[in-house]
Amino acid sequence: MKRGGTAQVMQTEFAFELPRGYVDSSGTVHRSGVMRLATARDELVPLRDDRVRENSAYLTVVLLGRVVVRIGDVTDVHAGVIENLFASDLAFLQDMYRRINSEGHTRSAVACPGCGHGFEVDIAGGRLGEP
Repeated sequence: MKRGGTAQVMQTEFAFELPRGYVDSSGTVHRSGVMRLATARDELVPLRDDRVRENSAYLTVVLLGRVVVRIGDVTDVHAGVIENLFASDLAFLQDMYRRINSEGHTRSAVACPGCGHGFEVDIAGGRLGEP
């Protein structure tokens, strides 16, 4: 994108760390991953999916299967992978999807409960105390 002669780079992929992690068929836990911004097509195609037509709650699973690029070593992320996530990880990805596609970032304004000082944190995951 260019504005006024200055090139601006738009971030389209966002790294995350799942709270629990995806456990594959061999028992390996995968926690870090990448989600990309959704396109209009990503939001429209699942509406034609028979699983979504039969159960509208499945929309989230199909949609996340389209926009999650990688979870750990798993690069073929699809609805079958997403439906085997722990509920806390699914909720985390739903919130992240909403944030990056509505707000364009994964930062959230917070305040210290002790002193009231306001600051931003990246809610895309990571271990406590790590940047």
